[in-house]
Amino acid sequence: SKSKGNVVDPNDVVDEYGADVLRTYVLFMGDYEKAAPWSKSSVKGCKRFIDRVWALQDILTEGDEYSKELESAFHKTIKKVSEDIEGMKFNTAIAALMTLLNDIYNKGSINNAELKTFVTLLNPFAPHVTEEIWAAQNYGGMLANGHWVDYDEAKCVDDEIEIVAQINGKVRAKLMIPAEIESAEAIELAKKDPAIAAAIEGKNVVKELYVKGRLVNIVVK
Repeated sequence: SKSKGNVVDPNDVVDEYGADVLRTYVLFMGDYEKAAPWSKSSVKGCKRFIDRVWALQDILTEGDEYSKELESAFHKTIKKVSEDIEGMKFNTAIAALMTLLNDIYNKGSINNAELKTFVTLLNPFAPHVTEEIWAAQNYGGMLANGHWVDYDEAKCVDDEIEIVAQINGKVRAKLMIPAEIESAEAIELAKKDPAIAAAIEGKNVVKELYVKGRLVNIVVK
């Protein structure tokens, strides 16, 4: 009960952090159908997230298409958030947006096309700040009345993937390879890795195996 101090008054949270932070935290704190403990530190984390979203306007540039560096990340996030909203997996949808936000800041800039998409995806969770950004940038109309964003399935596939390279079943290296590489090429790339090259030098290669998208294993004696 409130008299015992073991409940949280949402009005207090709104007064201190704002309605968007409360909404985002409640939807992010765990599985929508399960109970989860209240964490003030996590509320503060959502406040930092919303503040960073607002600050995207400080690194905004011109551009009506996704940048090459972020194109795949945006298409993947649109797909993830769209599917998670349909499945009421709001916590993982918000987590995907947090990851995309980190990618944007790592790049150091965001263009208009990217900002429009980002705030559209975030709008169901944080409607106030996203509408304010939309209005501040003169994008026209109300964001909530606009169209949802589409994604290209082909652009949700990684061009490169990370695999492990093993010698006799033990991991000796990790390397990035083209996603659609042939088995022989993957094995040759693994052999060129310094750690793998050193491990097989002077030894008899008994077997070579490439498990697509996962690993190269070289058996030596």
